Amino acid sequence: MNETLITIFVIVAAAAIVIQAAILFGLFLSFKKTTERVEVIMRNVETKAIPLLDSAKTILDENGPRLKEITQNLSETTSTLKTQMNRVDATLNDVLDRTRLQVIRVDDMVSRTMDKVEETTEILQSTVVNPVRKLTGIMQGLSVGLGAYIQRRRKSALESMSAVEDDELFI
Repeated sequence: MNETLITIFVIVAAAAIVIQAAILFGLFLSFKKTTERVEVIMRNVETKAIPLLDSAKTILDENGPRLKEITQNLSETTSTLKTQMNRVDATLNDVLDRTRLQVIRVDDMVSRTMDKVEETTEILQSTVVNPVRKLTGIMQGLSVGLGAYIQRRRKSALESMSAVEDDELFI
């Protein structure tokens, strides 16, 4: 039984070694392909990227002071713009405050004017229109009274003439 167990152990160990050898061979092939790809990329970098990086470095070296100056100018412009915007904001707030005050004054003035117009209308109503109405009523009463008086006189005159004519006709 010990020999059988040892034989099984040796077979399993041999199989494990064969599997490990196959895995190592697969890793070797994969590593070889990766190495070839990296070599191609490195050749491309040497032929294409390095000159490009060199020209970019040259451009940066030449334009570095200009970029620094542009950055400083932008910073100063931003600061100036911020200061000016604060001034504009303060001015607009002042204008709005003054406008509100003027609107309040105009509203107050219009309200007072409307009150005066209403008061004047009431005074005119009580001092002119009401007496004129009363006077008109009196005039209408007098007119109706005179009309009635004149009509009565005419009626009397007509009746007396009619009586005289009746008397004359009677004779």
